[in-house]
Amino acid sequence: MTIDLWAYPDSFGRLDVTGYDVEALDGDIGTVDETSLELGAGYLVIDTGRWIFGKKVMIPAGLVERVDRDGETVYIARRKDEIENAPEFDQDQYSDPTYRDKLGAYYAAGTTPDERSEET
Repeated sequence: MTIDLWAYPDSFGRLDVTGYDVEALDGDIGTVDETSLELGAGYLVIDTGRWIFGKKVMIPAGLVERVDRDGETVYIARRKDEIENAPEFDQDQYSDPTYRDKLGAYYAAGTTPDERSEET
């Protein structure tokens, strides 16, 4: 299964989820600080302050597994350690294609839940 890392899944489309809680595959990781709704270049900036002191990370929109609008929670298709080890959000370079390519390569190296279940 191939996903476009920078496009939101069709199941919920582009949705401003700023302020929503964020859950990784293995638990709470923080709050959405910023949402980009750019077509083909979407992302979330997650403030992990309550989990990793003072760190923000950028998550490509394609890793959003689902959104619970009533519970205001975004579910990300990555584990906490993958997010913890991700390159830190760079306020000055996040719109630079080189930075996005580096970030995309990091996240593309992981597997989605569907791919993990196919491997077993």
